[in-house]
Amino acid sequence: MRRLTWSDVTPKPLWLNRRQLIAGAAALAATPAMARIEAAPSKYSTGDAPNSLEDITTYNNFYEFGTGKSDPSDYAGSLTVDPWSVVIDGMVDRPGTYDLADLVKGQPLEERIYRFRCVEAWAMVIPWIGFELAGLLNRVGVQSDAKFVAFETLLRPEEMPGQASPFIDWPYREGLRLDEAMHPLTILATGLYGEAMPKPNGAPIRLVVPWKYGFKSIKSIVRISLVDKMPQTTWNMLQPNEYGFYSNVNPAVDHPRWSQASERRIGAGLFGGRQDTLMFNGYEAEVASLYAGQDLKVDY
Repeated sequence: MRRLTWSDVTPKPLWLNRRQLIAGAAALAATPAMARIEAAPSKYSTGDAPNSLEDITTYNNFYEFGTGKSDPSDYAGSLTVDPWSVVIDGMVDRPGTYDLADLVKGQPLEERIYRFRCVEAWAMVIPWIGFELAGLLNRVGVQSDAKFVAFETLLRPEEMPGQASPFIDWPYREGLRLDEAMHPLTILATGLYGEAMPKPNGAPIRLVVPWKYGFKSIKSIVRISLVDKMPQTTWNMLQPNEYGFYSNVNPAVDHPRWSQASERRIGAGLFGGRQDTLMFNGYEAEVASLYAGQDLKVDY
């Protein structure tokens, strides 16, 4: 499969102008003091104060590096993230293998401060830097028969020691219904706190779907496929009675082994920061209409 650049799918005058912008950005990034990611603030940001960078990078789930919350920060340092490319295939007009730079350049980057809720009943607020997934899907051309978007994480056990475990059928897989993927809250994130995405958090590019439990926001993406049937997803394959395809944050649907009615804010101390879980993680006004007519206790 030929590796594509946006010159293949963009009118030549616009592409040449983008090349000039990229060259200028690269020159600035060569100076460490100027290597921050510039992004516009977003109207979708929560008013909650973000967690610290230390909280965000040292307490998370990334099973490719181990099952412990600190394993990603302990072992992700050896991950090679440059060069990086993403295969986009399936029911799209312009399938191919795209360099990461070509995916990101030209996309309107925003800083979006999102609530982030994990199925184990802990939560953070994270200032992601990213762009809407819908923008990318529109550029590659979604065909009319496509109904879902499937994602895969990098498979590289020599750099990701957790992949030596047979517990998961690697690579890690996730998926969204097409209308969920096209929703403006759904982003591909390439950074946080104004810097490039840290390796423990899914460098160099990851999905963020803020109204769903954190495991839906797949990290270190190498494949995006448009398909007509609901794709298999890792946790649903492992334990379908505990982890449904939709995995919307819902305080009325408990995990079989613990309640989802409340959550603990990381960074507030072991016994502090407990609060009620919000429906759709606080994004009910924006996304509830996606599920009109669905029984969310069945489609959990």
